[in-house]
Amino acid sequence: MAEIEKVLIIGSGPAGYTAAIYAARSGLKPLLISGLEPGGQLMITTEVENFPGFENPVQGPWLMEQMKNQALSFGTKIHNDRVVKVEFNNYPFQVITEKNSQISSYSVIISTGAKAKWLNIPGEENFMGFGISACATCDGFFFKNKDVAVIGGGNTAVEEALYLANLCKKVTLIHRRNQLRAEKILQDRLFQKKNVRILWNSVVNEFIGSDKPKTLEKLLISSGKKSSELKVDGAFVAIGHSPSTEIFKNSLNMDSEGYIHTENKSTKTSIDGIFAAGDVTDKIYRQAVTAAGMGCMGALEVEEFLSKKSII
Repeated sequence: MAEIEKVLIIGSGPAGYTAAIYAARSGLKPLLISGLEPGGQLMITTEVENFPGFENPVQGPWLMEQMKNQALSFGTKIHNDRVVKVEFNNYPFQVITEKNSQISSYSVIISTGAKAKWLNIPGEENFMGFGISACATCDGFFFKNKDVAVIGGGNTAVEEALYLANLCKKVTLIHRRNQLRAEKILQDRLFQKKNVRILWNSVVNEFIGSDKPKTLEKLLISSGKKSSELKVDGAFVAIGHSPSTEIFKNSLNMDSEGYIHTENKSTKTSIDGIFAAGDVTDKIYRQAVTAAGMGCMGALEVEEFLSKKSII
């Protein structure tokens, strides 16, 4: 019979790697399945200034590589594969990967993360990380006293605009409809900001800039039959996030957006022995440091769970 893992970590990034570090240091010899995009969203983040421990900005991919190496140094096993099917009704739990590996485990930590929704228009991919961002709290500081645009009309967009209004010279919110979908209290706060203006019934069609050095310079916008250009130093796409939870939908309790439910102040899910950490369960903070903290919580709770089961 194949060996049964003590703990299986599905997904990498700050949550997955931190969970692996803590689990490995506890002697659990975790197996981590890295997923489709090893390292998560930080792999497309050029400079990270707000992760504790670094006086100067560090590159997102470098930070993820350091976390990965730290996990490996304590004995984590990492497979560059992707889980495509889970069976959580039986115990030990079982998963099947894209490379057709069948893995059994006494516990599982899910850290598959979430992805920002993008516009998928010309120039977006080219200037991603070079003027285009999906996280104001991550990257807003780089645009202090500059002109920026926020694209969207829901809670995410208005919250981003409010945050940026306290940093930037001018914030232009671009929305395709004639009214916002955000909660009224957020709208009221936004309308009170003197350095925020709203372009109603407007759609961004293209991001335009320079390649030497790579810098976003302006947006091509259409409103009805009219087209115009908006000069900006940065643009924040804020049309929401999608948690990577499709394969768990028939197994775990989730909210209407697909975020996994966890117990209050815990990473425990609706199934005993299954834990969730990071953006896969967090729609509020979505920061590398909070994801890492939840990864730590998940590993500690796994250790407690396995101890009660007399598996360790």
